[in-house]
Amino acid sequence: QVQLVESGGGLVQAGGSLRLSCSASGNIFNINAMGWYRKAAPGKQRELVATMTNGGSTYYADSVKGRFTISRDNAKNTVYLQMNSLKPEDTYVYYCNAEYYSGGYGPYDYWGRGTQVTVSS
Repeated sequence: QVQLVESGGGLVQAGGSLRLSCSASGNIFNINAMGWYRKAAPGKQRELVATMTNGGSTYYADSVKGRFTISRDNAKNTVYLQMNSLKPEDTYVYYCNAEYYSGGYGPYDYWGRGTQVTVSS
């Protein structure tokens, strides 16, 4: 099992910045990639925001390219999401994700509990 704990959400004005952090603990050795998703409301689909593989490859949703940066500190088993130039439409619950393989099967996902980001206009 892997536990993911997010921090860093909050309320910010449009144009401001926030940095989200997600620390992983437990059986982290099977993790292939870590990243961030967001969801507007219960029942809605999570949408991918950004991911980073163990090899350092990154992916960003078009809506956040140039504004958000994902990074990882492997020594601390932590992934970060630096969010700049925030817009009201970035208001979501942000979830940390860890993708892993086990016994040759997968990928599977672990999820954090989520952290609320609210951007006021």
